[in-house]
Amino acid sequence: MLRRSAVTAGFALALTLVATPAISQTGPGGETAAPTAFAQAQAQAAAAAQPAPAMIEGLTRDLGITAEQAATRLINEAAAAKVGPALREQLAAGFAGAWVTGPTSTFVVATSDSTKVTSILRAGAEAKLVKHSLAALDAANAQLDAAAGTSKSVPSWYVDLQSNSVVVLAADPAAAEAFVSASGADRSLIRVEASTEQPRPLYDVRGGDAYYIGSGSRCSVGFSVTRGTQGGFASAGHCGTAGATTKGSNQVAQGTFQASSFPGNDYSWVAVNSNWTPTGVVNGYTNGIVQVGGSADAAVGSSVCRAGSTTGWHCGTIQARNASVTYPEGTITGLIRTSVCAEPGDSGGSLISGSQAQGVTSGGSGNCSSGGTTYFQPINEILQAYGLTLTTGGTTPPPTGGCTGYQNTYTGTLTSNQSAYATSSTGYSAAAGVQRVCLDGPTGTDFDIYLQKLSGSTWTNVASGATASPDEAFTYTGTAGTYRVRVHAYSGSGAFRLGLTRP
Repeated sequence: MLRRSAVTAGFALALTLVATPAISQTGPGGETAAPTAFAQAQAQAAAAAQPAPAMIEGLTRDLGITAEQAATRLINEAAAAKVGPALREQLAAGFAGAWVTGPTSTFVVATSDSTKVTSILRAGAEAKLVKHSLAALDAANAQLDAAAGTSKSVPSWYVDLQSNSVVVLAADPAAAEAFVSASGADRSLIRVEASTEQPRPLYDVRGGDAYYIGSGSRCSVGFSVTRGTQGGFASAGHCGTAGATTKGSNQVAQGTFQASSFPGNDYSWVAVNSNWTPTGVVNGYTNGIVQVGGSADAAVGSSVCRAGSTTGWHCGTIQARNASVTYPEGTITGLIRTSVCAEPGDSGGSLISGSQAQGVTSGGSGNCSSGGTTYFQPINEILQAYGLTLTTGGTTPPPTGGCTGYQNTYTGTLTSNQSAYATSSTGYSAAAGVQRVCLDGPTGTDFDIYLQKLSGSTWTNVASGATASPDEAFTYTGTAGTYRVRVHAYSGSGAFRLGLTRP
């Protein structure tokens, strides 16, 4: 727990079946086959928006890939997040996990049922036939969770989809074997690995900003949230207990912990006072501001970046979900295991994939000089546990009345996967200050808006409203320059109304 104050494989089949390219194909009669579900999701992701520069820069630096590979992997990861849940439902008891792999995130789906392989290939994913279902692995993992108190020398265990096993990490293999035996879990599902990890919470209101608890211990903000009309933010449970007061990074009184759970879980939420306004962004530090568009779970293997008040912005990949770690205070279950580094004071900070919130920093081992492993409490579990709503797009939902009361209004009609620009594709000049953008789209559709700024000859997204709703709104505070608003019909067709106020 990082506090900051003032072996044998259990699978027999490793047959990987590669899908044909995810594009239109020609059938036996010369007809063109329909694109796969994955190809359709790729096209939607590619059309939705350019990736945030902070994501591209962080991935190229920390994963050693090119900017083109980073952009491609983000598109593929967004497609995997869309297609994965439907495939899981289709495969039912034969589902053995899904992940992305390689520099550009190839989508792989595993099954323990050989009759399901064709379904995976038809969806446009690579298929891997394995011995154990995900349900069997999760059950073994749950048995280890139940035995958590029997050994303090076993720091972590998790379901490893790629090896189709449950990995148990320990410096002492004998202690690990004793722990597994005491749990009653099927030994054939478990792989013991030697490890020097010593996880501990990264103890120490934009996501990633610092905040101070009580007399001065420091943590980092996870994501802005609301409960009813009350605004606040989600963070790690080990950062504070219910009733503890907080100050922001500027040492101004900020809020109070409303609830906290640790150990077992590692989550909390803080209600802020009227001096603070939650915004749907993450502080990417030297990489700029990153917009939060939602909280769709990214597949194992996906690119992620973390923001924290000690080390700033760092990136890596998701190695596993449903991981468990044992800190000196007790065991935490259901965590996201990643290759991202972190250090004391980063606790509670944001983990994001593309524009999708993933979790808040719990703890880990290593540091950002030599590298490390970090665990995160999933954000969706926090939202569900406390009845919270994630703040997205940097502001509140659009006003009623069809985006009225704005300096300028624009109307138009779009068909699915089509875009339009306001005031035009060449943009408009704006002084430094606040811009307000509102979209009133057709009922039953998914229309999104993106505020773009011209940098040289390239348009870059600086703010967005990209939820599953037809209606979006946000505010953006920026420097003087040339801007434009892109309206995109992610799905559905019809007429829209756009409101724009600029300095």
